[in-house]
Amino acid sequence: MSQLSFEIIQSAEAIPHAAWQRLCPAGHPFLNGDFFAILERHGTAGQKWGWLARHLVAKDETGEVAGILPIYLKTNSYGDFIPDWSWASAHHQVGIQYYPRLLSGVPHTPATGQRLLVEPSPAGAVVRAALIEEIKRLTEVHKLSSWHVGFPASEEINALAQAGLVISHDIQFHWTDAGYGDFDNYLGSFTSERRRKVRAERKRVAASGLTLEVRHGDEVDPAEWPALHALYAATFDKFDNHAVFTAAGFAELAGALGRRMVLFIARDSGGPVALSLCFRDGEALYGRYWGTRVEVDSLHFELCFYQGIAYCLREGLQRFEPGAGGEHKISRGFRPTLVRSAHWIVDDRLREMISQHLERQKAMVAAYCDEAASHLPFKHAAE
Repeated sequence: MSQLSFEIIQSAEAIPHAAWQRLCPAGHPFLNGDFFAILERHGTAGQKWGWLARHLVAKDETGEVAGILPIYLKTNSYGDFIPDWSWASAHHQVGIQYYPRLLSGVPHTPATGQRLLVEPSPAGAVVRAALIEEIKRLTEVHKLSSWHVGFPASEEINALAQAGLVISHDIQFHWTDAGYGDFDNYLGSFTSERRRKVRAERKRVAASGLTLEVRHGDEVDPAEWPALHALYAATFDKFDNHAVFTAAGFAELAGALGRRMVLFIARDSGGPVALSLCFRDGEALYGRYWGTRVEVDSLHFELCFYQGIAYCLREGLQRFEPGAGGEHKISRGFRPTLVRSAHWIVDDRLREMISQHLERQKAMVAAYCDEAASHLPFKHAAE
C-alpha cells in the first residue's frame, strides 16, 4: 500500500460519487453517497439537529480515494442511538467537556453495517487500520472527548477493539427466514395459541375497511409526499418529539433509492391514513418510521411487522431489522439479536472506567438475550 494522505470533507456531496460507488456495499440503502448527501442537504443531518459532517477520506499517492469514514461532529446524543448519557455526566464530573463528540454512523438509523468504507481486500484492511488511527489522532489533537462507531459490521469490531476502542453491547429484535416459503408456513411454526392471536390481529385490520398497498420509492409521485410525511410526523407530535425528515427529503430519497425504499400504506376513501416506511437491500428489509391518523386495532402490527415479513418472503430477503427497541416484537417472531458499538474515549481514566462498566453490562445483556429468547412464539419439540 502506497503512502496515504487524509482529508476532512464537510459534506458527503463533495466526495466523488464514483468513490462512494466503489467503496460502499452494492445496493445498500444507507451506505451510499446519495443517502448521506440528501440527509445533509435537507438538514436532517445538519446543524439544527446537532449533526456537522466531518467525513474522513484517505487517498493514495495518485490522489484516488482509498477509504471513506463517514463522521459527524455531534453536539448532542439524539439520533445516533448511542446510550451514553451517563458517560457525559462522568466526563462533566472530572471537568471534561463531553460535547461535541465524533460519531461514525448513519444518521437516525440504528441499522448494522459497514462503517469504514474500504475495498474488501488485504490492502483495504490496511486502509481501514490507517483510518482508525488517524481519527483517534484527530480526536486528541482537537481536544474532543470521544469518537463513537455506531453498529459497525461484525468484521470491523475486532479491528476497532484491537485499536483500543471499548465495545458496548445491546439487543435489537430481528426476523430471519428459516425457509418458511410464505406467511402461512411462517405462522405454522408458531404455537397454536400464538398463531391464533396473530390471525386475530390480522383479521381485525382486514375488517376495518382499509386498503393496504406496498409501493417502492420510484412508484410514489412527488406530490404524494406531503400527505405521507404528515403521517410520519404525527408519531413525533404524539410524543412531543421532532420529525427531522422533511417531505422534500423523503421525495428526493425516493427518487435516488427507487426500489430500495419500501412503503406499506393503509388507505381509506379519503387517502392514506397510516404508513410504515422501510428500506431494503438484496438481503434485508430495514424498518424505520411509522405514523397514523386513525385508531385501528392492530394496524401498527400489520403495517410494521406482518406486511414486512410477508414482503421479505415474497422478495427472498433473509432478514428484517425493524428498528431499535420493542419487546412486543418477540411474540411476532423477532429474535433477540446482539448488536455492538465501539467507543474511543480519549481520557485514560474514563476509558478504563467505561470499559469496566461495559464488561459488566455485557453479561447482563447476554442474560437478557437468553431470557427474551425463551418467550419466542415458535413451537418446541413437543407442543
